[in-house]
Amino acid sequence: MKTNHSATRPEPGEAPRWFKSSYSIDDGGGSCVTVASLADWVGVRDSKHGSGPALAIPATAWTSFIREVQAERLGT
Repeated sequence: MKTNHSATRPEPGEAPRWFKSSYSIDDGGGSCVTVASLADWVGVRDSKHGSGPALAIPATAWTSFIREVQAERLGT
């Protein structure tokens, strides 16, 4: 999973800036998530439901998750 490191945290009172992985395929299936930096948290939501609910995950946990995915240490 490749992430877009140009995403920045919003200023206080500013809406989060959501982005999609550069590995996402626009195949019409919509099987992707969008992510936003939120101070010490990372927001994750379904790309098909941009105005729907989002998960807030501690940034340290998200970093660990991405590291495991990149190292291909998660089961399929």
